[in-house]
Amino acid sequence: MESLTKAQQELYDWLVQYIREHQYPPSIRQMMQAMQLRSPAPVQSRLEHLRRKGYVTWTSGKARTLRLLRNGIPGVPILGSIAAGAMVEPHTENVEQFDLTHLFTQPQYFALRVVGDSMVGAMIAPGDVVLMRPVADPKELPSGTIVAARVEGEGTTLKYFFSKGNTITLKPANPGYNSVEVSADRVEVQGALVGVWRGQV
Repeated sequence: MESLTKAQQELYDWLVQYIREHQYPPSIRQMMQAMQLRSPAPVQSRLEHLRRKGYVTWTSGKARTLRLLRNGIPGVPILGSIAAGAMVEPHTENVEQFDLTHLFTQPQYFALRVVGDSMVGAMIAPGDVVLMRPVADPKELPSGTIVAARVEGEGTTLKYFFSKGNTITLKPANPGYNSVEVSADRVEVQGALVGVWRGQV
């Protein structure tokens, strides 16, 4: 997709934020005020460039019909499946996009589909999609955070995270499953839970 100029990017970023917060597009006057412009002409010019480059579209002659286009929004990549039960190896290729940019504009977020029922007590069921944020330092995670964690030699799982000394405990939210206790050097926390979307998306 064709890149944007600084002025076009500024308007586009503001549009994403506005539509995310209000769930409807702004008026030209609101765009003028946000961009600190005294005339509608520069706004209309930037909008036309955004449309030509595939970032937005609208219905001519009708007010407040501006829409952000999917091709202009990166979305949140679904990186495969995450086990809520026995551990599995996650997919490493982005096979589809889960379009959540009306809610989140964090480029580092990713999503995983849940397989298994070990987290049903946390209201996370098989087939749900979990939205995750990367974790820079697992030591800073509060105890009880739900994480996607990879255990060396065993695979990846979705569990509650507890750290004590050099031991990591990955605890399920289903009494039918056992907790996993391993040394910290065998665990890679790939992400912390941000949200859950029910069923197939």
